[in-house]
Amino acid sequence: MTAVQTYRYLGPSTLRPDGLALQTSGGPVANPRFFSGFLTMPRAAAAGLLAVAEVARSRYYRPADPASLDPVVTGSRDRLRFESFSGCCGVYARLDALPAGIDGEIVAHGTTNVDVNPPLRAALARVGGLDPLHLSVGPDDLTVSTLDGSVMEKKVPLPGRWLRGFAEVHVLAAAFEPRAEIPATEAAAFLRRLPGAGDRSVLWAVPAGRSLRLTGRPVPGAVCLAGADRLATLRGLLRHAKTLRVYGPTVAAGSPPLPSGWELDTGELRLSLTLSPEPYRGFSGEGASLAALAGDDVVDDAELVGALLSWDPTIDVDTLAEGAGIGTDRVRAALAQLGTAGRVGFDVSQAAYFHRVLPYDAGRAERDNPRLLGARALVEAGAVQVDGATATVRNGADVYRVRSHPDGRYTCSCPWWARHRGQRGPCKHALAVSMVGAPAQDPA
Repeated sequence: MTAVQTYRYLGPSTLRPDGLALQTSGGPVANPRFFSGFLTMPRAAAAGLLAVAEVARSRYYRPADPASLDPVVTGSRDRLRFESFSGCCGVYARLDALPAGIDGEIVAHGTTNVDVNPPLRAALARVGGLDPLHLSVGPDDLTVSTLDGSVMEKKVPLPGRWLRGFAEVHVLAAAFEPRAEIPATEAAAFLRRLPGAGDRSVLWAVPAGRSLRLTGRPVPGAVCLAGADRLATLRGLLRHAKTLRVYGPTVAAGSPPLPSGWELDTGELRLSLTLSPEPYRGFSGEGASLAALAGDDVVDDAELVGALLSWDPTIDVDTLAEGAGIGTDRVRAALAQLGTAGRVGFDVSQAAYFHRVLPYDAGRAERDNPRLLGARALVEAGAVQVDGATATVRNGADVYRVRSHPDGRYTCSCPWWARHRGQRGPCKHALAVSMVGAPAQDPA
């Protein structure tokens, strides 16, 4: 499904003699100027921007013609963030220009779409070692005048998968923990040992001294690496980096494929890639956000917490809880709900949410999720009956049994759950049960 959003640019992005001029659209005002100044690591910054743009135009599973999607840029107080998804939605990339990486003033805040066109990519590729790189996000000195005003209108087809991807990836990343940190030299050797393009195997990276070793089976402390060629985008920034950090959820023997995070840090910039559990799985279908979308009781909290967000580069949960007058658990649930509308993201390096606003309406993620729509229809039809530790859900002529477990999981007798075994979030029957009130947990 494709959502057509209309962006208004003052002109194309260019690399001019006085610096890099990135055109913006929208934000707190039309075409705001987020930042004007120099990037202190010009070659590294150029490589990082190219990496984010390369992910946006790549399809790692069943490669086809390049995608033509523009990365998203957020200016928030002391840093800039550039984000994109691959065309297959299985890789999420983000470049953070940290306070030490910028020499200038962020004069406004907001989130917008950045026009990274082929001429700009070619210009960034030519940035030399001593070449200064001045970044002006949202300049007002390039206009196209008509009787209707001095703007250029550009329509960009944005797949609904991008919104669903943003809604999912922050929930998954919030469950990540640091698993390894290795020097850039060891990271280079590790990347050289990875399988080449087209390899679809599911591997596991295990910390081994100052490096990582690969194994074919999950073990405690490992990080899943499926479709290892998807890490190739890191190589452009590798020469400038100091460390590679690896993040992932808890792994046990027998674990299914899981998402993972890979982050290069130069000190001034951080480039991170988050990989979906398997190359053919896009984040848009992972189902991690379904619990937040289904929770009617957190909608009011989300509205309250959302009103208190102030473009913080990292969101302090305790401060929000104090300002909102609610507990920290309710704040975290509200942030998860806000993330489904693209209003917050999650930075694994700082284990904290950050504020941004994507150009989507708040209900878009919910309307585009067939499992959630199906669950609401079941509830409205009175198809759910809770009976102790289990619930019965009638879907037409079919009858399914849903059971809850002490760890919060649901199991269901439906074919969908049998096929995915909970790896893609809850089925619509389990969602419906959670909406009407979960059954008593089965201690077995």
